[in-house]
Amino acid sequence: MATDSARDGVRRSLVARLRERNGDARPHFVVCGSDALVYTLAEELANSGRIRLTVITPPELRPAVPDLDGLRARGVRVVIAARLDERAFREAGLAGAAALALVMPDDMVNLHAALCARAVEGDLRLVIRMFTTGLAYGVRRLFADCAVLSDAAMAAPAFVAAALGEVAPTHFRYAARTLTVARRGDVPETSSLVTLATFNDTGRITVLPAEPGASGRRSGDLVLAEASGRPAAQAVTARRLARAGRRRRPWLSIGRAVRAGLTRKLGIAVLVTLALTAISGIVLTQFTDVHGFWKSIYVTLLTMVGSSDVEPENQPVAQAAQLVLTIAGVALLPLITAAVVDGVVRTRLALDRGEVLKVHSGHVVLVGLGTVGTRVLRQLTDLGLDVVAIDRNPKARGVKVAESLGVPVITGDAAQEETLRAASIHHCQSLVVVSTDDAVNLQAALHAQAAREDIRVVLRLLDDDFAQRVQAAFNINISRSVSRLCAPAFAAAMLEREVLATIPVERHALLVAVVRVMPGSALDGAVLETAERPGSTRVIGMTAAGSEWVDWLPDHRRVLSAGDEVVVVARRAGLRALLGEAAELVVDDSAAGE
Repeated sequence: MATDSARDGVRRSLVARLRERNGDARPHFVVCGSDALVYTLAEELANSGRIRLTVITPPELRPAVPDLDGLRARGVRVVIAARLDERAFREAGLAGAAALALVMPDDMVNLHAALCARAVEGDLRLVIRMFTTGLAYGVRRLFADCAVLSDAAMAAPAFVAAALGEVAPTHFRYAARTLTVARRGDVPETSSLVTLATFNDTGRITVLPAEPGASGRRSGDLVLAEASGRPAAQAVTARRLARAGRRRRPWLSIGRAVRAGLTRKLGIAVLVTLALTAISGIVLTQFTDVHGFWKSIYVTLLTMVGSSDVEPENQPVAQAAQLVLTIAGVALLPLITAAVVDGVVRTRLALDRGEVLKVHSGHVVLVGLGTVGTRVLRQLTDLGLDVVAIDRNPKARGVKVAESLGVPVITGDAAQEETLRAASIHHCQSLVVVSTDDAVNLQAALHAQAAREDIRVVLRLLDDDFAQRVQAAFNINISRSVSRLCAPAFAAAMLEREVLATIPVERHALLVAVVRVMPGSALDGAVLETAERPGSTRVIGMTAAGSEWVDWLPDHRRVLSAGDEVVVVARRAGLRALLGEAAELVVDDSAAGE
């Protein structure tokens, strides 16, 4: 409680300083980035209302970033800066700002920018995007009021779950209770707190519906439940698929190795010579006094290597066969030697190029070994699944990780059919495409569908609207935007909302948050039922003012009072509305008092 009071005091001090500077009571937030996350986060913050927002971007934005004119039209100030230093932050008005989000795709750039920002404004909340785990821990200790988040770590579980056809493994701990997202049929009914989503017979999803009656509850519904200690459905599915994937097809692997090790012309020459040898051997044994299979082989092989005697008494046909067989033997031995040497050299070169000679079955093909792909790779291997990775950059971030995990990596363009064939796309269980090139991702997905109609495709696209349209138009199983999955968590960290978890449900993101009732707000004196709206906000618990005990089954007729904390699962718009009801009257009264 003392910490909360101190934080409220700091916030009031910031507001007072802002009013003194420019007469604007709205807190100032600054976002810095160069890829799709900067736009999505800015859009998320702009929707929250009652703030001033400044976006700092470099002159050259990464591909797939929407036009920033849409943000300017909504009153967002956009500053172009080639470098995130003290000068750029002063020009952006960082002094007196409430929070700064650094979401550049480079850990070192974000760390340097954080140090420069603290030199401009020491009393500032920092939200920093970091990929390297060890560096993230150090940054948290370096800055007092700082949240370090990884978009790759937040998005990877959703891609892994989609590849397995299971629920994203979301769990969090609050008030000595661990809560998890699961299908209703996988958890006891008594441990279920709230229904997150229901599916009808056509597969259409309803997010945060009114709690269905006993007759309307289906085992496939998503629920938020208390963890029961059972293995997660995702782990069970992974073990089953891993066992199925162990059924190898060695003859296919041998065939691929032969194709990789032999040139076409040399292979044809060897086959022709072998055919002549076989035909000549059959003719020779038929027109001589040789009887029995073994004797036929014996005579044929000795004649082929030149160990037979001249037989002037034989019939002309047998003599011709003997002559052809001897000549074929003279040609065959050098051809076999050349084929062996050529095969060894070509196989060595194929392995150096990253080609996979073994045919995999029941595996997962992963395209892209960047920040997200590396996280997905680790989680898939942790679940015991067989993975074949593809990346056109031999120095990609995840290549060394794959090598350390024993995962084969194909260096090539996933948009090419031959690259996918090298990864045994015809025999895999799913394709996960998470590179940063939308065109490559889409081409890889379409080639995979052409190769096998029943393949499960999980596709990453940078633009969320494009991802939604692609999923519908091309009948792709899952398409996701990493920035759309992660933006709510970054925005919540900037606004200092007590967000406990972000739950991805299909294309939606649900937030588990704690909302405090402020004195004089619309919720002060209202019944708890007021805070709940089907399709938008669901109450799962509450804590009375001055108490630490959480009532997980609160009476909805209970009257709220100042200081009460309500635990809710909500969509972004629902949480914004609820926070407004919990605090907006305080802001209005303060403004009116001035």
